[in-house]
Amino acid sequence: MKINDNFEKLPESYLFSTVAARLREYREANPDADVIRMDIGDVTLPIPDAAIQAMHRAVDDMAQKSTFHGYGPEQGYAFLRDAVAANDYAPLGVDIASDEIFISDGAKSDLGNLGDIYSRDSIVAVADPGYPVYVDSNVIDGRGGSLADRHWSRFVYLPCSEQNGFKPVPPTEHADIIFLCSPANPTGVAFSRAELKAWVDYALANDAVIVYDSAYCAYITDPDVPASIYQIEGARQCAIEIRSFSKTAGFTGLRCGYTVVPHSLFGFDEEGNKVSLRKLWLRRQTTKFNGASYIIQRGAEALYSDEGKKQVRANVEYYLTNARLIRESMSKAGFTVYGGDNSPYIWVKSPNGEPSWELFDTCLKRVNISCTPGVGFGDAGEGFIRLTGFNTFENTKEAMRRFLSYFQQ
Repeated sequence: MKINDNFEKLPESYLFSTVAARLREYREANPDADVIRMDIGDVTLPIPDAAIQAMHRAVDDMAQKSTFHGYGPEQGYAFLRDAVAANDYAPLGVDIASDEIFISDGAKSDLGNLGDIYSRDSIVAVADPGYPVYVDSNVIDGRGGSLADRHWSRFVYLPCSEQNGFKPVPPTEHADIIFLCSPANPTGVAFSRAELKAWVDYALANDAVIVYDSAYCAYITDPDVPASIYQIEGARQCAIEIRSFSKTAGFTGLRCGYTVVPHSLFGFDEEGNKVSLRKLWLRRQTTKFNGASYIIQRGAEALYSDEGKKQVRANVEYYLTNARLIRESMSKAGFTVYGGDNSPYIWVKSPNGEPSWELFDTCLKRVNISCTPGVGFGDAGEGFIRLTGFNTFENTKEAMRRFLSYFQQ
């Protein structure tokens, strides 16, 4: 048989796998080292109790013939889709119908799987630096072209630098599919309404679709930062929004998220006819996906109860407190930092222009802190590292004590 050659075009290792491998090698060589992980964006707080109790009840449902659930609807159970529409969108003044919401096993899956509904010939625009899945999934689907100097020939790269506040601006060239994330991974910065409106206007003018990764919207504290792209006029005609319960409710190990595909969003077939993207995504999901777990969806539904909302908010505030401590401490240690206010991520500049992997080694070997090298998110991330606020508060305090002790010498 012949393989999909696009896998062979990808660099050998995924960023976070490389970080984990280097960390494992260091720990094996230094078994007494107490390494604090501030690299991967995994959470440390337990699942909110409201969700735990709901999942216990759902397990009991599965034990009784009268309440047993087998295959569920591929789009997700109505009880969760209705809760999402009523709680995540209606309070924003955004009219999202429950049948425009598709429950999934997580944002990462949807970000990759959406490539099934748009043409292999589509021109893809990605932020640099940005979440590696945006690039790698489209390369696997055949949209990358050839790789030269760490750039794919068919992509439109959107530079994110100190000069533009790490916020990509619409390019002069055409793109069909645009991946945007706000608050952004890895830089932690977020679009204002005016900045996001410029992207919606670009997409409408170019018949493009924005894939809007809104996984960190719960961390927004600035009233001028939209919680949803659909708060921007015209976005229902040009945007797909993806959200996750992973970083808000600790569902990283449970896997549940959702994607919104409005009825008013269309693409064009090879003959120029308008085709509903919601129709295509529904067909894709019914063909390739059997739905997220009933038990997990009951847990997610409980997050929208009064107690669930309080518990989720407490989790978010906990991680934001960590992020603020990191931001303040790293600034005090002499670093230039970004993010950490509307985001759990802190983007840290190398103090003396060291390459990202060199600073990674310094952090790991000198202060026993594992971070993520910025260059792993794209060439424009060279000279930066990403730290996360997802560890425990106690570990975060200890990590910052170590940074201050070493770098303030």
